[in-house]
Amino acid sequence: MRKNNTISTEDILATLCKSVTEVLSAATNNKIAYSAMVQKITRTCMRPDIGCFVLFDGGFTGLVVKNFTAQAAMEIYGDYMRNMGMPESEIAKSHLSDDVSNVLGELMNQVVGDFTNKVREQLHTSITQNQPKMMAINKQVQISVDTTMDRPQARRVTFTTEDQNIFYLELAMDKTEFIKLHDFDIAEAVDPDDIIANEKAKPTKKKTEVKSSANDDIDDDFMADLGL
Repeated sequence: MRKNNTISTEDILATLCKSVTEVLSAATNNKIAYSAMVQKITRTCMRPDIGCFVLFDGGFTGLVVKNFTAQAAMEIYGDYMRNMGMPESEIAKSHLSDDVSNVLGELMNQVVGDFTNKVREQLHTSITQNQPKMMAINKQVQISVDTTMDRPQARRVTFTTEDQNIFYLELAMDKTEFIKLHDFDIAEAVDPDDIIANEKAKPTKKKTEVKSSANDDIDDDFMADLGL
């Protein structure tokens, strides 16, 4: 987010886009990028070939929709499964497979979870979300937030995968601004994986030091026996 005293809808959208790129890039071990140009739209829609939506509420209310082409869905799904060590024979070959929808739904859940954490840390407010609903569709479906919004705004962002396949993110939320009353420190997010990796490394280091010390003692005893 921009380092000024006011956080707007576009700043919140930029935070969401950052969560999408960070989570999907880490999950697939490939680069996911988004366009610097944001499109203003009048309504959010789920579009073919695979669509997903998540409602969030709390500090502010909104709706997030992600629309994947079949090619983008299969690339992200396949890269994720291979990154997890899944054999090629067990990877689905069609975007209509339930496994593809389940995996993309779980990734969407991780994206929104990362986004809610960023909102909590950077805006000092809290939002909650429902479980993402991912489904393969062949027709456009219009959806809206089931709540009253005074001045609803909708934005659409284009994302590109490493193989240049396209998917889209749409955000609808009430027009809002967060105004900073005073400076505060943003707590650095703690990655559980880093903590686990560091803890695993500690015993290994100790064992190496003990082994090295034992080898030194053996060498000293051997040299003493030789009268050196």
